[in-house]
Amino acid sequence: MRSPKDFFRPLAVGAPEPARQIPFRPSRMIHFFDPGNEKMAAKVPDMVSKTDVLLGNLEDAVAADRKEVAREGLVRIAKATDFGDTQLWTRVNSLDSPWVLDDLLTLVTEIGDKLDVIMIPKVEGPEDIHYVDRLLAQLEARAGLDRPLLVHAILETASGVARVEEIATASPRMQGISLGPADLAASRRMKTTRVGGGHPGYLVRTDPAGEDIESGRTTYQQDLWHYTVARMVDACVAAGILPYYGPFGDIRDTVACEDQFRNAYLLGCVGAWSLHPAQIAIAKKVFSPEPGEVAWARRVIAAMGDGTGAVMIDGKMQDDATVKQCHVVAELAGELARRDPDLAAAYDQATKEALA
Repeated sequence: MRSPKDFFRPLAVGAPEPARQIPFRPSRMIHFFDPGNEKMAAKVPDMVSKTDVLLGNLEDAVAADRKEVAREGLVRIAKATDFGDTQLWTRVNSLDSPWVLDDLLTLVTEIGDKLDVIMIPKVEGPEDIHYVDRLLAQLEARAGLDRPLLVHAILETASGVARVEEIATASPRMQGISLGPADLAASRRMKTTRVGGGHPGYLVRTDPAGEDIESGRTTYQQDLWHYTVARMVDACVAAGILPYYGPFGDIRDTVACEDQFRNAYLLGCVGAWSLHPAQIAIAKKVFSPEPGEVAWARRVIAAMGDGTGAVMIDGKMQDDATVKQCHVVAELAGELARRDPDLAAAYDQATKEALA
């Protein structure tokens, strides 16, 4: 085991010092695009102003004979585009693939100064992150980068879930973890072919109302991913990194997508993947606190002063625990308001009305 004193030392001579704290940057949606698809590539400059994170995908959804085309496309896009405050991420191929080494060699040395986060799929345990950590340090030194690239793990195997706490603390580079429900379902041998969301067969049923056990019994569809998301959130929070919900595959079902995103938001996730432009607006709406929520949080914080004691507001008791909850909402709103002027105006107007 490495000494804690060595944890923040570069893993290669000439590499930048590891990050000591993961900065919180708005990332309500991680929008995936295929950099080898000319139509998608042409839309990237316009998407910059509409998304928090743009991710050039090199893994799933990119055919084997197009891996190099996608990689080269991402290099061209990164060099040609001014991303401003929008983050540029990539998802490289899995560590057991024949493409991942070229992915990392090419991207770090050619556009490492433009990339913010590298997403690693199918992470089985901390040893996967250790391998990437050392390799990135060597490549950063070769490229002369002055800041470390961050790493994001996808939780999509049973082994990964069982070791999620170790994964979260495997490296100072760890930026966050996303749930990958499709691959995780296959790994667990779950009997669903859906990509995220619920399943009509996963339910609870009310008790019989009488002798007839068939009639009058209401069923409620359950969330297949509640346990995993909750465990992932706890692991991320304990490690000081960020949790995300992954993909929702039914693009047409915007209602269920919004429900799934909101479940993740309420459990503590900071964002979700968007696979289609229609999901960008959903993620932006769901992972931004509502103006009324923000106004209430600010009102409680103002009334609580130094945060100790208790006060009654509109018949509801507020104390040191509830003010901490309000700080979570208010601080998130502040970060988002700095990026989104319209949201800032809505928050300020709602607060003004609440305090009037």
